[in-house]
Amino acid sequence: MSHQDWFLTADERGNPDSRIPTWSPGNTAEPLIHGETYFDRLVTEVEALREGDHLFFTDWRGDPDERMREKGPAIAELFADAARRGVVVKGLLWRSHLDKLAYSEEENRTLSEDVAAAGGEVLLDQRVRRGGSHHQKLVVLRHPGAPERDVAFAGGIDLCHSRRDTADHHGDPQAVGMASAYGTHPPWHDVQLALRGPVVGALDLAFRERWTDPVPLDQHGPISTLADTLRHADLRADRLPPQPPDPGECGPHDVQVLRTYPAMRPPYGFAKLGERSVARGYTKAIKRARRLIYLEDQYLWSKEVAQLFADALNDNPQLHLIAVVPRHPDVDGRFALPPNQVGRAEAISLCHKAAPERVHVFDVENHAGTPVYVHAKVCVVDDVWASIGSDNFNRRSWTHDSELSCTVLDRTRDERTPTDPAGLGDGARTYARDLRLALLREHLDRTDDQDLIDPDATVRTVRATADALRDWHRGGRRGPRPPGRLVPHETKRLPWHQRLWAVPAYRMVYDPDGRPWRDRRAGTW
Repeated sequence: MSHQDWFLTADERGNPDSRIPTWSPGNTAEPLIHGETYFDRLVTEVEALREGDHLFFTDWRGDPDERMREKGPAIAELFADAARRGVVVKGLLWRSHLDKLAYSEEENRTLSEDVAAAGGEVLLDQRVRRGGSHHQKLVVLRHPGAPERDVAFAGGIDLCHSRRDTADHHGDPQAVGMASAYGTHPPWHDVQLALRGPVVGALDLAFRERWTDPVPLDQHGPISTLADTLRHADLRADRLPPQPPDPGECGPHDVQVLRTYPAMRPPYGFAKLGERSVARGYTKAIKRARRLIYLEDQYLWSKEVAQLFADALNDNPQLHLIAVVPRHPDVDGRFALPPNQVGRAEAISLCHKAAPERVHVFDVENHAGTPVYVHAKVCVVDDVWASIGSDNFNRRSWTHDSELSCTVLDRTRDERTPTDPAGLGDGARTYARDLRLALLREHLDRTDDQDLIDPDATVRTVRATADALRDWHRGGRRGPRPPGRLVPHETKRLPWHQRLWAVPAYRMVYDPDGRPWRDRRAGTW
């Protein structure tokens, strides 16, 4: 297997302003499925930090009172206690839109103030395009003098309400309000990645590039700047301690860090024309797909992204696509709901037109029949290449908001048959296959991998299990509930009078384009 067949080369990354390595060899990457699993591990690692160690984090939203375990500590307490022990605590939270728009301005500000009171520093960062956000979910823990203990966490799980769910999917007791179909404690499916090895240094650098960028934090107008000044908000980043040397190689996983930064004015110093390595990395991997693309995604609603799948399906007659998505958008409402619906319906329709018998889209429910909100951002291609990150399969994530994803190639071949499902000589890899199997075992209520390794057998098994559950519901739920949690996902085309306004709203507000104009015209990332 040649890494250059799957990973982006330095030139393909397309951002000469950054010092992020092309990829990082010799790591260990461990998927942490569900918020409870991630939060528990994070508490253990943070509580082990001592004076002089580093705790750096970025997030879209941070709720200071979110309990990391059933009996605590809350996230603000965990980070503030670390700061009081002499740990260097630095964080970047999206400044966010107003809370009246159902975002997280006050929550992020309160977490910032709580940590600052203990001696840390958490800045509210609005260096984004109009209507954009900082969506990266990253925690980096460094131990100068003991690099073998360094660890980083990256993926889809925010440090906020609704994320601490389990495999049973009864929801986080501390819930955010969502569409009524999800109930008062929305079930939540998500994945984060724990990383050790040289890639921790790359992720440390990714944080430092944002922290040290000279562009002012408050970008969007004199009113917000005045409000921050009156509240004595911290608008200047203090100096960081020197970056420790990268940890040594410690495992078989080679990791490429992919990011999105938009083209904007004033530009980022580390990405003057933006960075779209997320889009480019996915494009390269999906073009190499031959048998099975397995993905889990919150949105899957851009025509440009769907066209990438459609082209791969057209070019490879044995290729199947399995996608796991939420049953409903996270919002209700006459004006909020249609733009959320129209993008996914168009994207799925485009894929179905390319290969109606080879596109399989499902949503998830718990055993009580309550739909599970899929917030995970996972992609596995032919059991070789796998990605976990903050980015969704839409144009916003690939061009407009800040995002961060880690793709993994495992040096360890998986000897379970078929050993080379794509037939390209790459060979199935243990990490990618195990990730896909772990997710499917949960979704299908399975304890074994029978009929889930071969791509064609996987498709037959997943479809049969999902169809049986759907038919049980349609038949009035008579008899025992069939095993499994997947149900075939259904979409419907909006009436013309809703499409008339929902389509432009979706493209301009919900799924905007952050590329330079020349790339938009050329149709390139």
